[in-house]
Amino acid sequence: MMSDEQQTPAITKDIINPPELPTPRGFNHGILVNGGRLLFLAGQDASGADGAIVPGDIVAQCDQVLRNLRTVVEAAGGAMSDITKINIYVTDRQEYKAQMRLLGHLFRSYFGAYYPATALFEVKALFQDDALIEIEGLAVIGETSPPAPLP
Repeated sequence: MMSDEQQTPAITKDIINPPELPTPRGFNHGILVNGGRLLFLAGQDASGADGAIVPGDIVAQCDQVLRNLRTVVEAAGGAMSDITKINIYVTDRQEYKAQMRLLGHLFRSYFGAYYPATALFEVKALFQDDALIEIEGLAVIGETSPPAPLP
């Protein structure tokens, strides 16, 4: 148990959206973080526990990807709102854009009104042939949140 003198400072996240840039929709231009532990999130595709890509379109696969990211962040003692940066890789940018409304609802169901700094890249292919989307990122997790024990 920590005494008051041993407690670490809280994490602060300042959203940076300069007025000289276009107003972001569904992302933030930058997030300035003070305090916490840095978690590097490996690229997560839509693999289920069995390692196979879940069936479905980009929205269904994105749901599994976000579920996988949440599992990693929570195992480290954090939450989705601790994710500060994501890179989204898709095999079909036009399909992603066509599904923006549904994808926006999906992201809000995981992140709420908070948006990490985000970049989208169209790639020729992902590691698994059936994968349509992969997301990697960074999270800053509070100093007092202990990581889950290793298996």
